[in-house]
Amino acid sequence: MLTTNTTILRYFVGVVQTAICFSIKTTICGRSNNLIPPDPMAQFHLKRGFPQEEFPDLCRNFTWMGRILTLDLYRRQFSRCTQSGVIFDDVIRPGLEEPGDYLGPVSVGCVAGDAESYILFCDFFDRVIEAYHEQKITSQTPESDLNYDNLKGGDDLDRSYAVRCEVSVVRGIEDFCFPTHCSRGERRQLLTLARQALEQLEQKLAGRLLLLTDLSQEQQSELNLKAPTSFQLRIGVARDWPDARAVWVSEDRSLLVWVNIDEHLRLVSTREDANVAQAFQCICINLQKLEKYYRGLRHPFIWKQQLGWVTSSPANVGTGLRISVLIKLQHLPKHKHLKDVLKRLRINMDKTDSPELYNIGNMATFGFTEVALTQLVVDGVKLLIIMEKRLEGSLSIDELVPAQK
Repeated sequence: MLTTNTTILRYFVGVVQTAICFSIKTTICGRSNNLIPPDPMAQFHLKRGFPQEEFPDLCRNFTWMGRILTLDLYRRQFSRCTQSGVIFDDVIRPGLEEPGDYLGPVSVGCVAGDAESYILFCDFFDRVIEAYHEQKITSQTPESDLNYDNLKGGDDLDRSYAVRCEVSVVRGIEDFCFPTHCSRGERRQLLTLARQALEQLEQKLAGRLLLLTDLSQEQQSELNLKAPTSFQLRIGVARDWPDARAVWVSEDRSLLVWVNIDEHLRLVSTREDANVAQAFQCICINLQKLEKYYRGLRHPFIWKQQLGWVTSSPANVGTGLRISVLIKLQHLPKHKHLKDVLKRLRINMDKTDSPELYNIGNMATFGFTEVALTQLVVDGVKLLIIMEKRLEGSLSIDELVPAQK
């Protein structure tokens, strides 16, 4: 009798689990979810309480994660798990480790452990992405434009003010977990793939791959590679450092390719003459070549229909592109209209160690094409320089403040 009851009980448990999984597959965000495993959480035996007992203290959390996450939203994510074992507490850990500052810039405060995270936890990630990038996620495929000839200007910045520029782009590799969650074996496989792809790139652009284990601190500093921060160590990005980390350097130093440093791949082009057009062209040409090589290796870059290119950070979805121009400013940083100007131009201004040097860069990576993002920064830098010149002559800049974009 006991055996019969046990069998019946197991049957009903199986029915309930199947129903729950079917419900998740058919309702979550209205997306295709054939990647969601039947019941991955059942394979784990985590000693956790109920969601209300595990809900984090967000009273003084100033990240987008902290602003958006509610108990009800946390409860819906609580028992979900990706095939590789990413749970929701892994996702929100960065924002709990660094809750931000009331007066500082608002970070996303979360990270994806793998590409499936963007699907399984989409009702959370989508809200963070929309808030951070100030763009709505729609069913339309994000547009892309890597035709550098469409960029207007960028090679004509006033060198009396523009000191240098940097254009970078990040990519994730299909079939591998992101840095916060990948294993040593995965990281080493990613390095092997990068070596194979970069060997093909060397047929067009001479260069060499350097392992971080073979580089001194001085050599790493010359390549703008910094030691991992305590935050990167805490969230897992820098686990086993510097195992399987490398940088590829072109002979003419026009291009660096970081491998397993902060993302799977980061391409960086730096120009000491502040020629944004040339740096952008270098990135576009070599990114498309590497994309072709990785497809040939059967590990293409990760693309999501509604988000575009994705990596571990939702701050980089869409294009993964960052444009930065270092400029000299003395008067404008003190002006009362500066905050409005930056917001309307959709660019950031970050301080540097020098009191007169500021990094100007794009706020968002999602909702614009690559050319459009670069154009925003180029046009923004030009306007800031014009304003600085006006202020140097004790003239007003009120009429130069742009309308809200």
